Amino acid sequence: MIIIDDDDATPPFEQIRGQLANHIRAGTLEGGYRLPSVRQLAADLRVAAGTVARAYTVLEGDGLIESSRSAGTRVRHGQGVTGTARAAARDFIGSIRAEHVTLDEALSAVRAEWAAAEGPASAFG
Repeated sequence: MIIIDDDDATPPFEQIRGQLANHIRAGTLEGGYRLPSVRQLAADLRVAAGTVARAYTVLEGDGLIESSRSAGTRVRHGQGVTGTARAAARDFIGSIRAEHVTLDEALSAVRAEWAAAEGPASAFG
């Protein structure tokens, strides 16, 4: 389910893109799932068709969805994370909840550790 938060400073197309990307990566929307047409989703969300079209264009550019005239817009196969990765994420969440860490703080920690695992950053050298 996609929800547009009018009080959020994030542009509506980005809210749509982000929520769809999260559903796809989490496996909630599986490969082959047919997304609503641009016009249908725009009507459902009460936004301009161009807003949905822009979100779909970015998702397609990111390789998460694919569009064709005959098959419509569908989630690309193989875009969700594995069950193992989801289990690791649940374990991580369980271990940091007691620390009262916000989602943004947790994501920052993951990004920092991810970068550290890839080696030293050349931007500071």
